[in-house]
Amino acid sequence: MWKTLLVIAIGLFPPVLSLWVIRKVHMRARSRLRRLSMTFPSAQGRYNIIPEPGESDRHYLEGVGFLIGDISCRYNARSAHIRCAINPCGPCEGCRDYQSRELSDSKNMVG
Repeated sequence: MWKTLLVIAIGLFPPVLSLWVIRKVHMRARSRLRRLSMTFPSAQGRYNIIPEPGESDRHYLEGVGFLIGDISCRYNARSAHIRCAINPCGPCEGCRDYQSRELSDSKNMVG
């Protein structure tokens, strides 16, 4: 009987030890992420919600959020981070690759 219990205990020891180590590592990682998240500014503080005076090409679209660049351009990325695929840093004024998007064509409207 003692031999059977010893064999069962020896067989269960590695998985139990492994689960304990995994739990410890997860708790340490969660604690580290929590500390890091406290050191960074909030998400709202990182993104400019109010357009700056020089950012006249920033537009708010209901349901999407802020978009930069000329939103009537076919190549506009419809993003708050890059303007378009061809000229991501801008400016849009005087861009030689500008092509207007036809709003009646549903294929061109889908992003």
